Amino acid sequence: MTIYHYLACDLGAESGRLMLGALHDGRITLEEIHRFSNPVQRVGESLHWDIAALFGELKAGLRSVAQRKLPIASISTDSWGLDYVLLDSQGELITPTFHYRDPRTKQGVERVFSLTKWENVFAETGIQFMPINSLYQLAAESPERMRSARLLLSVADAFNYFLSGNATVEESMASTFQLYNPRTRTWSDYLIHLLGLPRAAFPPVVSSGTNLGPIKHDLSEALSLKNLQVIATCSHDTGAAVAAVPAQGKHWAYLSSGTWSLLGVELERPVLTDLCRTHNFTNELGYGGTVRLLKNIVGLWVIQECRRQWAAEGNDIDYGTLTKLAADAPPFSAILNLTDPRFVAPGDMPAKIAAFCRETNQPVPTSPGAIARCVLESLALLYDRTLRQAEEVSGLKVEVVHIVGGGSQNRLLNQFAANATGRKVVAGPVEATALGNVILQAITLGHLPSLAAARELIGTSFAVETYLPTDDASWRSASDKLEHLLKL
Repeated sequence: MTIYHYLACDLGAESGRLMLGALHDGRITLEEIHRFSNPVQRVGESLHWDIAALFGELKAGLRSVAQRKLPIASISTDSWGLDYVLLDSQGELITPTFHYRDPRTKQGVERVFSLTKWENVFAETGIQFMPINSLYQLAAESPERMRSARLLLSVADAFNYFLSGNATVEESMASTFQLYNPRTRTWSDYLIHLLGLPRAAFPPVVSSGTNLGPIKHDLSEALSLKNLQVIATCSHDTGAAVAAVPAQGKHWAYLSSGTWSLLGVELERPVLTDLCRTHNFTNELGYGGTVRLLKNIVGLWVIQECRRQWAAEGNDIDYGTLTKLAADAPPFSAILNLTDPRFVAPGDMPAKIAAFCRETNQPVPTSPGAIARCVLESLALLYDRTLRQAEEVSGLKVEVVHIVGGGSQNRLLNQFAANATGRKVVAGPVEATALGNVILQAITLGHLPSLAAARELIGTSFAVETYLPTDDASWRSASDKLEHLLKL
């Protein structure tokens, strides 16, 4: 039986991986080839990414693959959204590449809303308001940098360009820029003109699952990789992850759980109603022209920042130990409003949690276990609220929540999610983003017949865990308390 091999470069906000996928014997498998860190570059108060170093790591991984002498069919890159790469007329990087948490976005927000109203932005793009969105980042750009820019790409699409020489932005990623119209399926000339951005720098938008052609000859020779096709699958990592959700029917929601939590439903068309805008949901596009109606929620970032602070103080606690300490801590000692902007910005997160609790007259959790439990419970309560809003906006009744991504390994949070939402939770696969990347390559090349078939294949190839809700009364009481906090 023929074995097909694919490479998925999965770039995250903390680390990147080159994954080898294989399709054989009616199953799909994944193997990590090369993992590398993606540290934030701090220059004074400014935050940057080192794109050249990341691409160097990808090439190192490709050299390792070449040593195996396997027949690799294709490669595709997915990445986090929001951030972009600027290239000059010589095809060289214009540095720095800014991090979405860079404080400059505040000026971008002020500039956009000095030129137009929020209602106009939402009507044009269907994207929720977040000050870190690409729209506000670009609004904060210097005129000098934008005059030099001949090409603007997302991080993932830049990698696909570096590999193939074909400059495009894949639709699932384009739809996250807040500069794309999901009804016309084109860049928003209205917003681009409003901000005075160079229209020619915005490349063609291609559908999910577009073959960009073979790897460039010089890279093919240097890396000893022949006949390798470069495919734009879903460049946005959430788009790839949702493609890999092993769901059936229509009555399900997805939760991509990691640094961010992205919770939503899959629809056939965008929802651009006043209610959608009021609830601050976003319409992002997915494979096959589907719409991911979702909301971005601060996720395990809060725990990550707590761990970073504790490690700096000499108390380096791994995730497993921290989760066990959280499970043993008393329930509902305090509830956080994780939509508060303070929890999105980097910094001393335990101190921010303590300050919020004091401001809202709640007991201050002091031990790592108590703090972690407080965060996880609050996150699960926010999942519940967001899910109910998603049902209201979409008209879809959700029966099952599929949790995918690295956060699906946190069994305590999974159970909290089931308890808070009152729905069955199915957790897994962990590597949903890389799997989605791989199966969309396989579909593009004709190795799998459809997304439905690919999702069924994932369901039989990877184990999942099911969680049923318990202790409804105490969670309903906690939900009422969160609603009170949200009104303060």
